Amino acid sequence: MNILDQLREMTIIVEDTGDIQAIKKHRPRDATTNPSLLLAAAQLPEYRRLIDDAVHHCKKPCDPTTSWQPCLERLTIQFAEEILSVISGRVSVEIDSTLSFHTKKTVETARRMIKQFENDGFDRSRILIKIASTWEGIKAAEILEKENIHCNMTLLFSFAQAVACAEAKVQLISPFVGRILDWHKALLGVDHIPASEDPGVHSVIKIYNYYKKFGYETEIMGASFRSTEEILELAGCDLLTISPKLLDELDKMKGKLKRKLSPGNASKLKMNRLSLDESAFRWMLNENAMATEKLAEGIRKFSADLSNLAGYMRQGPCPR
Repeated sequence: MNILDQLREMTIIVEDTGDIQAIKKHRPRDATTNPSLLLAAAQLPEYRRLIDDAVHHCKKPCDPTTSWQPCLERLTIQFAEEILSVISGRVSVEIDSTLSFHTKKTVETARRMIKQFENDGFDRSRILIKIASTWEGIKAAEILEKENIHCNMTLLFSFAQAVACAEAKVQLISPFVGRILDWHKALLGVDHIPASEDPGVHSVIKIYNYYKKFGYETEIMGASFRSTEEILELAGCDLLTISPKLLDELDKMKGKLKRKLSPGNASKLKMNRLSLDESAFRWMLNENAMATEKLAEGIRKFSADLSNLAGYMRQGPCPR
C-alpha cells in the first residue's frame, strides 16, 4: 500500500476543497469547505449553474443596496449538497464569519441552514456547522449540540480554545497546523522548521493527548497543512483534512507509515485537567499572541472572501 492507503487505516481522511471533481478522485469519507475554497470553486465553469440558482434565491438581486447574505448562504448549501452526493460521510459548511462574535445570530443561522438541508432531503447527521472558535462561537455550538446540530469548530490555534470546545461537548474541532507554522516562521525569520519541531504539529499532539487522557468525545481533525511531513507526524489523529494537492503527493509516496498518535499512549501521560470560564478563556487566549493574531486574521480573511464571492456573483446577468 502507498502512504495514503496506510494513513486511511489509522486516520479518517477528509478532503479540504469545494471542487467536486477532486473529491470524486480521492474518495474521502468526509469533506470540508470554507469561504476561500468556495470562492475558488465558484469560478470554475462547471459550477456556474450553482451561482445562477443561488442568485435567483436572493431578494431583489438587481438592487445595489440588497443584502447578498441569503444568496451566499444558499450557494454554501448547494455546494455542500453536491459534495454530499459523492461522499458517504459528512460535509462541513461555514457560518458567515461576520457572526463570529454573536452567539444568538450564529445559532439562528445554523438552525436555518440545517432546516434548508433537511427540506432538500439531507439528514442533519451529515452536516457539520463550521463556527469560528471565539468564546461566542463556542457558546453557540454548545447550544446547537443540545439540539443535535453538530459543529466543527474552526480557526482553532490554542489549547485554551480546545479545552473550551471539549467542555462545551462540541462534535469536532479543527486545529490549524500550517497557519501556526507560518506565524512562527515569520517570527523567527526562517524559511523552514522540521515537521518534528513544527509548533503547529505539537499543538495538535498536545490537544489529542489531552482529549484522550480525559475521555473527551470531541473529535480532533488536524487542518491547514503546508506539507506531507506535517501530516505524517499526526498519523493516528482522529481525522485529517487535506488539500487535493497534498493528497496527490501522499498517493504517490511509498514506504512504511508509523502511527504517531494513539489513545493508549495518551492515557499514560501525566496531565492536569482544566476548566475555563469566560474570563479564564479570554486571558489564556490573550496570553497567546500567535493564536490571538491568527484567529482575528482568519475571521477577517473569511469575511473578505465572502465579500469577494458576492462580488463575483454580481458579475453575472441580473435576473428580472
